[in-house]
Order: sequence, then structure tokens, then C-alpha cells
Amino acid sequence: MFVTLNRTVRTALRQSQLLSGVRNEQIPWKHKTQVRACAATSATFQLLADCLELHHGGTQMHFDYTWLRDHCRSSSSYNSTTNQRNLDTASIDLTIRPDNTRMEDGHLILTWPGGHVSKFSLSWLAENSYERKKQSTVQPRILWNSDIYNKANVSSAKWDKFMSCDDELKKFLHNYLLYGIAFVVDVPATVEATEAVTQRVSLIRETTYGRMWCFTSDFSRGDTAYSQLALDRHTDTSYFQEPCGIQVFHCLQHEGTGGRTLLVDGFYAAEKLRQKSPENFELLSRVPIRHEYIENTDSHRNHMTGIGPVLNVYPWNNEVYLMRYNNYDRSVMNTIPHDTVHRWYVAHRQLTTELRRPENELWVKLSPGKVIFLDNWRVLHGRESFTGLRQLCGCYLTRDDILSTARRFGLEASS
Repeated sequence: MFVTLNRTVRTALRQSQLLSGVRNEQIPWKHKTQVRACAATSATFQLLADCLELHHGGTQMHFDYTWLRDHCRSSSSYNSTTNQRNLDTASIDLTIRPDNTRMEDGHLILTWPGGHVSKFSLSWLAENSYERKKQSTVQPRILWNSDIYNKANVSSAKWDKFMSCDDELKKFLHNYLLYGIAFVVDVPATVEATEAVTQRVSLIRETTYGRMWCFTSDFSRGDTAYSQLALDRHTDTSYFQEPCGIQVFHCLQHEGTGGRTLLVDGFYAAEKLRQKSPENFELLSRVPIRHEYIENTDSHRNHMTGIGPVLNVYPWNNEVYLMRYNNYDRSVMNTIPHDTVHRWYVAHRQLTTELRRPENELWVKLSPGKVIFLDNWRVLHGRESFTGLRQLCGCYLTRDDILSTARRFGLEASS
């Protein structure tokens, strides 16, 4: 059943024209409102002046007319084989409006000037509406402190099965996406085996540290990681414009004491900060900070800088997706107005307090055969000081490719 609401308004305007003596002047019709209902899908829509308003599944959604034409999935507008747009967006009339709109069998069908027809399923529109995205989580996660993680009893993947069985790989990726950390055990304690296990997951991201790195406490690089000193919690490569997404560690040997690895869920601490002090959370997600890596050794000369806020959030739902926290590599703060600097220090201190709470610390002893994968955008790592010879190898992995692998298995992997 279709109902049109604008006849009365049109009649009133025509009468007004006659009364005011402007019979020969046409008043432009700027706001055409229609309501259509589809009983089968419990959906209604209205054609408003600047957008189409859709009520479906208990949600009111709005779609810009240019957006609707731009996202047409017809064969002339979209290549479903390559999943790429055929339509030249710059060719769309920015004042475009549909000539005819109707709902049929759970679809919204629009006929545009010139006769082109776009057909959208209501479920696709709902899934891709701003209103739905604003209310939903981009990446499902389980935020944890040490007690939450230990009680979850997350299993580690076994080397032999991991290298040959896709189900084992899928479980590994599922744990990684949920917790930001995942382990593979019984890996041969060699650089070659470590490289093989990483390539089962993603591509290696080669950096100034090389492709696969293997180091001891010999200060061969201008970084405190190449020492026996304790390291506070931090994320790596904060001085890259895009910090490395995944970090891999494998302890090949340790003849001494200490050296446990510290892990902290940065997103758990960030959410605690948001709950306790929304204004400080907002400040740390807004103010850009520069990190810097300057290396001057006999064999290495590097100077890298990366700029970004401590907390990176999606603007539509305020969900944290990246944390840059490295007090070692934070550079001179000279891009912040003086009246903001002290507020930033207060906010940073509050976040640091959350990160340093003992109950948020997960301590892990890495031993030969145990390989750990870390989400470097989320999980901070550190270590306690150690004695004796300790040799680690590892690498960075490309974030896009591990997420692509997860999606291939049907896992929800968005960021």
C-alpha cells in the first residue's frame, strides 16, 4: 500500500500563488516528501530534500542521494568479479534525485534521471548505514588484565599441526584477534623455523632492523633493547608513520636468570581511562605527539620520526584501534599550545597509572620453542632485567596480510 503526503501541500501553495497574483511564476518545489511502506519487510522510507530516510529493523537510517547512485551495484556501475567500482563518481550530478522509488521483495529500487535503475537489498543498506556503524564495534575483542587472561585458559597452537592444519591456524588467528596475543609452541629453536611459522600467518615487514633479526645484549644497535636492562611497557616503532602491526619473539637460548616478558593490554587500560576521565581520554586521542629514533653507530645511521596521538580512535564510534605508547622514543613536544601541555601530562599520567597497575601485568617466560605473536597496535611489551647469554630472534609482520588471512577463514577481522 502506497501513500503520498504532498498533495495537500501542493494545493495550498497553488492557492497561495493565486491569492498573491503570481499565476505566471512557478515556485520551485524544494522538498518532496514521500512515505512508502512494505508490509512484508516492516520497512518504510521517505524521500526528503537531501536524503532518503529508511526505517528498517527498528533503526532509522539516512542515505544521501549521491551516495546511493555512487554505490549502485548494477553491472554497469560495479564489477562484481573484481569487486571494484566501474562508475566514475565525478560524473554524478551532485543534485541528483531519483525519479521513482519503490520497495519490492526486500529491496529498495530507485530509477534515476536517464532511466538507470539501482537495486539495494534492505539488509545491505542497514549493514552499511552510518547509523548501524556508529552503534557497532569494528573489531570484536576481549579486553583483559592478567586475571581475565589466565582464567580464559587460552590454548597455544602446536607447531606440527599449525604448519599443516588450517583448523589449527584458524583457532590461532581467532585467539590473536580476541586477545591481541597468541602462541605457537614446540617450534624448533632456529631462526629458519621461526621464519617459517611467521610466514604461515602473514608477510614479513622488512625494516631498518632487517627482515628476520637475531640479537643478544651486545649493544650492536643504538637501542636499549640490545642490553640486559629492564624495559618498561611500550609499543614498538612508534617513530614509524605507520607502526609495525605484529611483532614476533622467539627466545632461542638463555643461560642465566630473569628476562621474563611483560605484556599489558593497552586497550583495557584505555577503556579504564575513558570510564574514569572521558576528557583525558579525548585529549590523548586528539593531540598529535612526535616519536623519534636517532641511531648513530659505526654501521648504522638512521633518523626516523612518526607523528600521531597516543590513542587513535575511529571517529564514527570512538573505538580505539591503535596505541602509540613509548616513553623512550617520545620526542620533544613542541606542537602543543602551552595551555594544553600540562593537561596532556595529566592525561598521560592517568593512562600510565592504568598501564602500570600490577593486576594488569601478564608476565610470561619465553623459552626455546615458544613463539609469541603480539598485536603491536594494542599490546604493550617489556621485560625484566636478566643475566647471562640471552638470544632472541623475531620479526615484524604486515598487519594487512594477517587480517586478510583471518578473513579468508571467515573470521571477523576489520582492524
